[in-house]
Amino acid sequence: MTELDEDIRASCFSHLEILWAEFGDDIPYVGGLNRGFPFRGHRIPFLNYQKGIYRASVQRGPAALSINTSYRSPYADEATEEGFLYAYRAGAIDQPDNRALRAAHRLQVPVVYFIGTRPGWYRPVFPCFLTGDDATTRFVVVTPGAMVGPLDEQEPVRVEDPIEQRYVVRETKVRLHQARFRGRVLPAYLSQCAICRLKEGRLLDAAHIIGDLQAAGQASVSNGLSLCSIHHRAFDQHLVGISPEYKVHVSGRLLDDDDGPMLDLLKGFHEANIHVPSRRAWRPDRERLAERFDRFTEAAA
Repeated sequence: MTELDEDIRASCFSHLEILWAEFGDDIPYVGGLNRGFPFRGHRIPFLNYQKGIYRASVQRGPAALSINTSYRSPYADEATEEGFLYAYRAGAIDQPDNRALRAAHRLQVPVVYFIGTRPGWYRPVFPCFLTGDDATTRFVVVTPGAMVGPLDEQEPVRVEDPIEQRYVVRETKVRLHQARFRGRVLPAYLSQCAICRLKEGRLLDAAHIIGDLQAAGQASVSNGLSLCSIHHRAFDQHLVGISPEYKVHVSGRLLDDDDGPMLDLLKGFHEANIHVPSRRAWRPDRERLAERFDRFTEAAA
């Protein structure tokens, strides 16, 4: 990798961290990523969302700077223990985009993997390294790496230990699952908490009614609730339950407690009706709520 390209990648990573500070883990394309990043008098795009594989025109080296995947991609079917499978661009194997993709593998340079989490929003995963390249199946393997060193001098490195690598891949996959689930659930609830109607996006979560490791725990909107961080935590700890009739129930333990205004905020929604999506297919599944509400009542007993 040329020194110029190394500096371009470092600048790209540092400006993505600035966007993280502004928007959180997921960054909008319009008003965020489409700004690009400044570098020595140039404004360099972060990605080419139409083509997927992107190499900046100011680069001197042959390797891609970033790749991206649409939020509609069946990402769960494309993950292995080693990383995420990413397909070559259709057409000739030696077309410019595929050459840039394969060069990133050959030279082992870090890239950004922009993964769509909802329409118009991406989660940048970086640094990533292309740890495999199969010209027969036309796939590369994208493996998350790590940034090491002092905060002002961090460098991207591959995770070499196989056990640690599998852990990083698994954690990345879980976070992406939650991000895409959130990207479906929150818009259905008009980006507000189903209980308290809070509309601050950074304080909203997509809560599973039935956990995704259970048989009925599909990542569907009807298995989700848009909850603020406090109500999500209370829901997970069975301190707040939601009945199949869409009514909020606060545990007797909290109702009997007197511990200041924050607790009063939780208690104030006892027996209130939750806000539900207007589209019937998106509303919380009553059978799943009943199963979850049984756990709440058992915990309160």
